[in-house]
Formats: sequence, structure tokens, C-alpha cells
Amino acid sequence: MPEAYERPNSLNNALGLLAQGNWTVIAGGTDVYPMATEAFAWGREGPQRLLDITDVDELNGIRSQADGHWIGSRVTWSDITRANLPSYFDGLRLAAREVGGLQIQNRGTVAGNICNASPAADSVPPLLTLDAIVEIAGAHGSRKLPLSKFIKGNRRTALDTSELVTGLFIPKRQSTSHATFLKLGARRYLVISIAMVAVTIDFDDSNTIQDARVAIGSCSEVACRLYGLEDALKGKLTGTDLAAELKTDMLSHLSPIDDIRADAHYRLNAAAVIIRRALNDLRTRC
Repeated sequence: MPEAYERPNSLNNALGLLAQGNWTVIAGGTDVYPMATEAFAWGREGPQRLLDITDVDELNGIRSQADGHWIGSRVTWSDITRANLPSYFDGLRLAAREVGGLQIQNRGTVAGNICNASPAADSVPPLLTLDAIVEIAGAHGSRKLPLSKFIKGNRRTALDTSELVTGLFIPKRQSTSHATFLKLGARRYLVISIAMVAVTIDFDDSNTIQDARVAIGSCSEVACRLYGLEDALKGKLTGTDLAAELKTDMLSHLSPIDDIRADAHYRLNAAAVIIRRALNDLRTRC
């Protein structure tokens, strides 16, 4: 059992506690509690000091701003699926429906998912295609980091022990932006992905691609963008075969692993297939 548990009711109180010691911050607890149970089962020490932020109202809600949207660190997956968000959030919305079951979606938070920093974190590919900015607060002030710089590796982030994530900022995109998300697993639901892809594409009035964002997850220690494919897609008409723009060398920087879900060779081939499917999906919808 943990030796300490605190549930502050304000951000200032939470930051004050963080400054006093090494705490494990929890919101939904859907990652922390299973890991603690596993540690106990194998005779290892789990989290000993839990800081529960579920009463910190400043960290809740989704706010529309002139330059984008703010998603508080207490916002759950279910909140994302119900929110009235622009079409370029469709990839994140689809990812939200793939996370665990309804109980997990009702408790788990998007911010908690990025802080857990799993290579298979469902939120990371769609958030990368949205150029998400992570907002961080600590005893010594606040700062912002692009999501691509926030996650440092498998279960590693840029957070200091005295800091917590207060929210995510998503810059505004044009109204002609569309997005999708595809996840491949051993079954349809309640599964950790073998590979996943998120795509966000901006079109102009002539249905020409002005900008493209493609991110792949579960194929490297950290989900990453496919910049070569993005460049190849720019300037293409939506009626063309977008899937044909994916070339084998565009995936050369990926480093999939062999594990119980799939071997590296299968992961790489599967990634190429679902990328092409995602591009075809957007082509038919736009």
C-alpha cells in the first residue's frame, strides 16, 4: 500500500505538495493502479506517494480559443468523444474510442496517456499530427513543450519530479482539415496496438493538399512523424492515389521490436498497410 495519499483541491496546493517530495501524480489512475498491482504481485515496490488531482478544477475542461483549443489534464477520453470539436480532431476522437473499454474511457485522461509515455500510447500519433503543445507547471514556474520533445523514450518524459502537466494546447487549423486514425491489434477492442497511424490533411478550395501530418505509433520507442511521406503528399489532388505516395524508404527510420503481439517484420509491413488504408479513407471522405 502507498505510504502517502493527498488529494489537493487547487493547482497551487498540488504544486506545493510536489515541491516537498517525490510524488506519483494520478488523475484517472488507469495506468498507475495496474502497474502498482503488478509490482506487488512480483514483490517489487510500487508507487509510494500518490498525488490525486481529480479535485483540481483548474485542470478540467476543453476551451475553444481564438488560436486553438485547450484540453485540461483532467479531460477524459469520453470527454473527447462527446466534445464539439472541429473535423481535424477526428483522429483523436477515433483514438479515444479505441482506448480500453468504456470504464477506462470514462476514467483515463489524455494527459495521463502521454505522461505514461508508452510506445503504444493511443493519443500520441493523433496529437503529433495536431502539433500538440504540452503545458507544464511546477514550483519554479510554467513552461511549454511540443509533444515531440516532451516524450523522451519508453516511459520517459521531460517532466521534473516537481512538475505536472496542466493541459494540452492544439493550434487552430483551417476548416478544410480532415483527420483519421487506424489501430491494428490482435482483436477489435481492449487491445494494445501492433501498429497505429494518424493522418491530418489540410485541403484548399481546389481539393489540393496544402499540408499533411502523418504519425506512426507502436513501431518505435516513441511515436514519430513520417516527414518524407508528408512532403510527398503536399500539392496532390484528393482524387489521386494518395496511398501510392508511400515508399518503403519512408519507413526506414522506424525501429519496431519483436514481442508477444507481433515480430518486427510483421509490424513494419502492417504499418505500411494501415498507412495506405488511412490515406484511402481520407481520400474517399474529402
